[in-house]
Amino acid sequence: MQFVDEASIIVEAGKGGNGCLSFRREKYVPKGGPDGGDGGHGGSVYLIGDDALNTLIDFKYQRFYKAQNGQPGQGRQMSGRAGEDLHIKVPVGTTVIDEDTLEVIADVTEIGQVVLVGQGGRRGLGNIHFKSSTNRAPRRTTPGTEGERRNLRLEMKVMADVGLLGLPNAGKSTLIRSVSAAKPKVANYPFTTLVPNLGVVKLGQHEHFVMADIPGLIEGASDGAGLGLRFLKHLTRSRLLFHVVDVAPFDESDPVEAAEAIVRELGEFSPTLAELPRWLVLNKLDLLPEDEREAVADEIVRRLDWDGPVFRVSAISGEGTEALVQAAHRWLTERRRLENEDEEVAEHEREMRRRMEEEAVARTEARLGRKRPRDDEDDDDDFDDDDYDVEIEYAP
Repeated sequence: MQFVDEASIIVEAGKGGNGCLSFRREKYVPKGGPDGGDGGHGGSVYLIGDDALNTLIDFKYQRFYKAQNGQPGQGRQMSGRAGEDLHIKVPVGTTVIDEDTLEVIADVTEIGQVVLVGQGGRRGLGNIHFKSSTNRAPRRTTPGTEGERRNLRLEMKVMADVGLLGLPNAGKSTLIRSVSAAKPKVANYPFTTLVPNLGVVKLGQHEHFVMADIPGLIEGASDGAGLGLRFLKHLTRSRLLFHVVDVAPFDESDPVEAAEAIVRELGEFSPTLAELPRWLVLNKLDLLPEDEREAVADEIVRRLDWDGPVFRVSAISGEGTEALVQAAHRWLTERRRLENEDEEVAEHEREMRRRMEEEAVARTEARLGRKRPRDDEDDDDDFDDDDYDVEIEYAP
C-alpha cells in the first residue's frame, strides 16, 4: 500500500433549495391564497475518523467532494427534499487545515469522530411565509443560500505513544522489529526507512503501547537535506521520544556530534517538540568489545551533558530492550494517571499539543512555499509521493 500523509482537497456543501411561488387553485375554493412550500436544506460535508485507513492515498485521485443540493419547494405547501449529507472517511490522526486561512479546523484523533467541514446552504422560503392582513397574495420568496466551499489540507500523523528519533542507520527499525511484531525493511545503507512504521509493543495480555519509527534525519534536514523534516511531524502525537544513537558508526563519525545535530534539527522544526520527554538509547553496543562498552557509553553521556534516562541496548540481539520497554510502559501509565487526576497536568499536555500543531503547520507551509517555485521549473522532484510504493506493516 502506498503511504501518503498529505493531501489537498476541495469540499463543497449543497445549495439550499429555492422557495416556491404558488397559489392554491382548486374548484369550489375561491381565493385560495398562497401555498408555496420551502426548499430543502443543502447537504453538509463531514469528515469521520476510521481506524481501517492508514494513508491518504484516496485523496490523491479524488480531490473534489460535493454534497447534494436541496430540492426547491412546491405548491400545496410541499417542502423540497433536503440534500443528503456527505461523510468522508479519513484516517485517525488526521489534522484538517483551511488552506486559505491556515486555520486548524480540527484534529481527528478518535474512531468515529465526526467533524463538520462544509455547512450546507439554508433553504429558501415559499410565499406562504409572507402573507399578512395587508398582503393576501404575496409574490415574494427567498432563494436558497449557497453551500460552504473550502480548500482543505489533510495531514495525517501516526498515532503513537513513543517515537523513535535518530540518524539513518542508527538502528531504529531494528529496535522496533525487536520489541514488536512490525517488520520494517532493514538494510546496511542510509535511508532504508522511507515512510513511518508503527509497531505495537505488548507487555502482557492487556498491556501494550504503540511505537513509531520515522525516516532518519541528518544535519541540514531543516533546509531540505536528506528527506528533510517532512516526516518529523509524526512525532508530535507522541508522549515520549527515544533518541537512538549508534555508538559504533560504520563511517567512524562522532556519535556525540551526530546526537547534537539531531537535537538542533528537532528544535528547528518545533521548539515545543524538542521539549517533549526524551530518553537516550545507546544502540549497537554489541559491536564494541565487552571491556570497552561501559567506558564508551559513559563518555557519550558525559560529552552530551545528559542528565535524563539512559538505556544501553543492542537492538539486533535484544540485549537491554526489555528493560527499555518496561520502563517506557511504567512512565506512560503514570503519565496517563496524572492527566486523568490532575487538570493542570492535562491542560499543560493540551497546550503543548496545540503549540506543536501550530509550529508543524508553520513549518509545512514554509516547506511548501520553498518547494513550489522549484516544482514549477522542474516537475521531476527528488522526492515525490508517487516515487515509492511501500508496504506499511502494523503489529496486530
